[in-house]
Amino acid sequence: MTVRIGAAVAALAFIAAACSGDMDSADSPALESGAPATTLAPGSGQNPPVGDEGEQELGSGGIAEPVRQPVATGRDIIFTATVTVEVDDVGSASSEASRIIETFDGFLFGQQSAGGNEPTSVLVFKVPPERFQDALAALGGVGEIRTQSVMADDVTDRIVDLESRIATSVASVERLRTLLEEADAIKTITELENQLLARETALEQLRGSLRTLQNQVGLATITVTITQSAARPGIAVQSSAYLGSDDNGGSCPGDGGIEVLEGETVTYCLEITNVGDTALVEVEVRDVVLGLDLEDFTLVFGDLTAHLEPGQSIVLATPLTLERTLRSQTRVTATPINADGAPIEGRSASNVSSMVLGAADPGGIPGFTEGLERSWEVLINFVKVLILAAGLALPFVWVLILGWFYMRWRKNRLAAKREALHTMPAPRVPVTPSGEEIPETDEDWELEDDV
Repeated sequence: MTVRIGAAVAALAFIAAACSGDMDSADSPALESGAPATTLAPGSGQNPPVGDEGEQELGSGGIAEPVRQPVATGRDIIFTATVTVEVDDVGSASSEASRIIETFDGFLFGQQSAGGNEPTSVLVFKVPPERFQDALAALGGVGEIRTQSVMADDVTDRIVDLESRIATSVASVERLRTLLEEADAIKTITELENQLLARETALEQLRGSLRTLQNQVGLATITVTITQSAARPGIAVQSSAYLGSDDNGGSCPGDGGIEVLEGETVTYCLEITNVGDTALVEVEVRDVVLGLDLEDFTLVFGDLTAHLEPGQSIVLATPLTLERTLRSQTRVTATPINADGAPIEGRSASNVSSMVLGAADPGGIPGFTEGLERSWEVLINFVKVLILAAGLALPFVWVLILGWFYMRWRKNRLAAKREALHTMPAPRVPVTPSGEEIPETDEDWELEDDV
């Protein structure tokens, strides 16, 4: 019995050392494994870029065909791509994308769709790695590609490392099972079972990580985001002016800024251009400063009754008599329409143009209107000064109130003194025993003064 217990203790010490070696191997460089690696055939139709990761971002002008590079023979590479496509019909484009992937032996792995005013569909496809680039190029024909990102992640070292760690863990588990069969002490059996459970759990985690990488290597992933093509209406407005109004706008466009004498007439010009990607109708013009509407303008160039197609312009003109300097604020709005001629819901085109129309004083005696305006300005300035003075004096109002109370108190006190003097009894005059008054002497006056 003693010999068996000693042997079990020695076995536990050996297992602990083996487990420690297994844990160290997790951080050690990848070891060579006899397991076959997933490779790409040199004759396949796919030539992935070599490297850890590559990415390509494209603008709205479309996408070039992916560049084919030499095949990474004997390497385990995970290929992924994300593509954003704009189409007129999201539903039809989603179905077409699925049909394209099926022709490359791929399948739909996941889909997420959203409706409303801006429908969107996100499709996740899985394809064989050797057909990855061909499938990606074919998906470019579904619609107008806005962005594309292609990545290749070389996971060869990670797979080799996982396979090595799995082999070591399997050997460790087998040793624990052998020792468990030979153990007969309850304490030893309990310790061996706990260690065996921990090692088997770690082994399954390693196998799960390896399966995940192998599945990603075995099938490339393409994520396609399909969105509704959005109209981008736009309108540009350029205002100008020139002296005179005899040619009905024939000299438009004029100068960007103008200054004339008060009372002179100028021609105010507007050049309206469709800078968007949709046709425009129902052009409206309004300037609250100049008091102008579309009816006040004369059409110089273009056609207001037809659609204003992208890139087309119209020119409008109207005479103005300037009595003072003004800054125009001309707003132009229009309604965008689709290919069927129907208004596009939730979209509009609008822009504002501003310029200074200067009017200088010609000099001389001011007229009645000018004199009235200047008098009104003087009155306004005077009222402003009064308000400012009142604001400055406001913090000192309490001083005036205290002064007023002091003056009232002083006035009441003086009035009380005067009343007391009037009610005071007359001084008694000394008389002799016979009833005669004794005249006062200078000494009496001096004595009274002393008192």
